[in-house]
Amino acid sequence: MPKVPYHLDLPEAITSLVVFASPHSGRDYPWSFLRTTVLDDQSIRTSEDAFVDRLFDCAPQFGAPLLRANAPRAFLDLNRAADELDPALIEGVRRGGHNPRVASGLGVVPRVVSNGRAIYRGKLPMAEAERRIAHFWHPYHDQLRALLAQAHAQFGESVLIDCHSMPHEAVDAVARNCARRPEIVIGDRFGASAAPAIVSRIEAAFVAAGLSVVRNMPFAGAYVTQAYGRPSRRQHAVQIEIDRSIYMDEVEIRPNANFQAFRRLLRGVVADIASIGHEGKALPLAAE
Repeated sequence: MPKVPYHLDLPEAITSLVVFASPHSGRDYPWSFLRTTVLDDQSIRTSEDAFVDRLFDCAPQFGAPLLRANAPRAFLDLNRAADELDPALIEGVRRGGHNPRVASGLGVVPRVVSNGRAIYRGKLPMAEAERRIAHFWHPYHDQLRALLAQAHAQFGESVLIDCHSMPHEAVDAVARNCARRPEIVIGDRFGASAAPAIVSRIEAAFVAAGLSVVRNMPFAGAYVTQAYGRPSRRQHAVQIEIDRSIYMDEVEIRPNANFQAFRRLLRGVVADIASIGHEGKALPLAAE
């Protein structure tokens, strides 16, 4: 098992109603897991949102918490409901109504990584799936709910920024209809998970940094935005997808020569987003 379910980076004082979270950047691959997979150490990482936690790690300097998963996505997907169990992988799971995520092998315990490559040789016991959910899924989501509840209680409103990355080719179909290839995809479940003004504010922060943005295509948001986005209650959840090729070598899964420059660029975006709700108010300065 990975050593801890998550890492929580808190500011000295919470001054932002925004919570940043990275559910897919975990990279603690236990040997007990690696010896059960048919994939090599490099292939098992292809579904990981590698280094996204590092891109957003400045959030606490602007008064906002950052919640980072520790368990890798291939081991357990925190952007799925706890009951999205795959009958093709988990022993004893009954087939229910059609769930496209589960059917494609991307349930809460994934059956495949990118390009549909199988992770395991056979099925997993139900007890193993339940153990992963109990030890990692519930603690992560308990902490996320607590952070959002605290923000809502303190400010009367909360905004969750669910931080992800996407393969460069993921937007190929969308790019054909765009004047400039999208670099950022903002997902608000077509308006269901966040108020339009909040989404526009977030989009403007990326555009001001010179990045090209589209909404909801091809990623509108999954479990996290569905579960935590309640704009009628002033609880907003927005998914951010970043083109991996901007900052990393997708084949070698390592930062590329542009990583630090892009990280500095995102620092301004994070600061802008963290200031939501502070328009017209003086914000504390953050050290470099």
